[in-house]
Amino acid sequence: MITIHCFANSTMKSSSRILLFRRNLPFSGCPLPKSHHFLASNLSNFRINSDHTCKFRSCPLQNLGFRRVIDHTQKFSRVPSPGFGQSRVISSGNVRRLSVISSVSSDVRSFSTSVETRVNDKNFEKIYVQGGMNVKPLVVERIDIDETIENNEESRIEVDGNFLNGENVKGVDESEVLITKREESEAEKEAWKLLQDSVVMYCGSPIGTMAANDPGDKTPLNYDQVFIRDFVPSALAFLLKGEGEIVRNFLLHTLQLQSWEKTVDCYSPGQGLMPASFKVRTVPLDGNNEAHEEVLDPDFGESAIGRVAPVDSGLWWIILLRAYGKITGDYTLQERVDVQTGIKLILNLCLTDGFDMFPSLLVTDGSCMIDRRMGIHGHPLEIQALFYSALRCSREMLTQNDASINLVRAINNRLSALSFHIREYYWVDMKKINEIYRYKTEEYSTDATNKFNIYPDQIPSWLMDWVPEEGGYLIGNLQPAHMDFRFFTLGNLWSIISSLGTPKQNQGILDTIQAKWDDLVGHMPLKICYPALEYEEWRIITGSDPKNTPWSYHNGGSWPTLLWQFTLACIKMGRPELARKAVADAEKRLAVDRWPEYYDTRNGRFIGKQSRLFQTWTIAGYLTSKMLLENPEMAALLFWEEDYDLLEICVCGLSKTGRRKCSRFAARSQILV
Repeated sequence: MITIHCFANSTMKSSSRILLFRRNLPFSGCPLPKSHHFLASNLSNFRINSDHTCKFRSCPLQNLGFRRVIDHTQKFSRVPSPGFGQSRVISSGNVRRLSVISSVSSDVRSFSTSVETRVNDKNFEKIYVQGGMNVKPLVVERIDIDETIENNEESRIEVDGNFLNGENVKGVDESEVLITKREESEAEKEAWKLLQDSVVMYCGSPIGTMAANDPGDKTPLNYDQVFIRDFVPSALAFLLKGEGEIVRNFLLHTLQLQSWEKTVDCYSPGQGLMPASFKVRTVPLDGNNEAHEEVLDPDFGESAIGRVAPVDSGLWWIILLRAYGKITGDYTLQERVDVQTGIKLILNLCLTDGFDMFPSLLVTDGSCMIDRRMGIHGHPLEIQALFYSALRCSREMLTQNDASINLVRAINNRLSALSFHIREYYWVDMKKINEIYRYKTEEYSTDATNKFNIYPDQIPSWLMDWVPEEGGYLIGNLQPAHMDFRFFTLGNLWSIISSLGTPKQNQGILDTIQAKWDDLVGHMPLKICYPALEYEEWRIITGSDPKNTPWSYHNGGSWPTLLWQFTLACIKMGRPELARKAVADAEKRLAVDRWPEYYDTRNGRFIGKQSRLFQTWTIAGYLTSKMLLENPEMAALLFWEEDYDLLEICVCGLSKTGRRKCSRFAARSQILV
């Protein structure tokens, strides 16, 4: 039994101070005990006690101030970022402009532990860990903006285009410099208070936020737990405000939970699986009713409705890990040996070869945000977009050494095949629907046009009149003889954010949302999918699910938490006005309606019939959207641009057989359109 005791105690505080980096100083955080650095041969022997509880040491991290640093030593990047060495905060409204330009060493990420992974293109099972944790990572040093700043080229303040040194900075009016002190609306003030009230503490330190915190709810079920996917917008809200401790704690503690092995009917899922959620419980210490200890109790799906393991939790964890490093500049976290091992365990699950012929990830129904039976089993778009994003994140964060070359090559191969597959076969617009309408079936050859044997009669009647003349979208699912033509919002938004779609397709998705605003946005942004399943189709596909009745919950319900992802996609594509309009519509009702989980009806006018109130990711999604719109340069840290090198990578090997030309040529031609 492995037991790690909890000693530290810290509280989360708000900070609007500006941060600079200084090298080779002691780091305020502390690593996990070395007993966690297990070898591959011991991974299968890692067990928790019979009560499925474990105590972890929680080490406080200095509160991080609001800042931005773009690292030009980004892993596997080709061109240094033009914003390297600059830390900027941009004001909005009538507040003046302030930017702090700080010197960041070019070897900012050289302080990494050693992680050696010996793999080939088809086997990622053997993981070897070398080296210790006693390296000297970066530290963050606080500097109040009214302190004297040395007059040199590396640290200076700019106000309205004029650089100020330590002598004349005191002459600047404080209201002009403290740009983060914008007057918040009443809705924002209430949202921040509710978000703080939802914080879950573990051993005296913040570790996450509960899914919902309605004081009037007498049957919270699992809504009082910390969900990985639900915490992502909360984490971004804290990071954008300058609170990094809670996100760091969350990433490290969920990493420890990854090694647990929960079972359903004596069967254990694959190693590396991240839990859907966890809860902090207080239990008697060693049978002593007077002394108690806190333990983390995770849920891997063995308690969930339908007993489905979460596929998206590990993908969200990787995405959040990258966001933490990008926003805080603390890349030492992702370079830790245990974190590197955690990334590779998740990749091991996702990149394992199986019976499937597609490069997309094969999953069961209910394994993502849509966590009930909705006919998305197989290759749903949402999972593919998150999978693509997680692969791009992993490629950036994996430590570069000889042992990781094969793993990175496998990631590149999967990225290349997946991007072509989604762009070519999931995209529909008026042109594509006309092609499907005239498809021939039962084609047997490698040069078949109708590769998946789609029957033209499968095109639903609503689609003919719904697809706009300009624009298009990525369908919800593709399987042999079946195309799910529903519009799934999360998958389409993340296809934009991650550049899974081509630049033209990304613009086309926003064109569709704008053209079909009443259907996809309506009175409360945003529809999780459109249209809803109704009548006999609803009974067959959902199993007559009473919660997923037409235009409710996951069956066409409206989810305000999708706002922050919509905002991020709009900023990336240069169309923030769409996001502002959606946020403004939501702002009118969210606080009045007590921050519901979701809304019902075709236009999102009613609070969901079983919707929880004071839903945390509704609150956090609203706050994150507001901050991204006020500081759009921060959004650039959270999305990806087109990776043109992927278009040059051939993974199919068809050119060697001489049967047909490689699809890379078709992929390259898509970008040039």
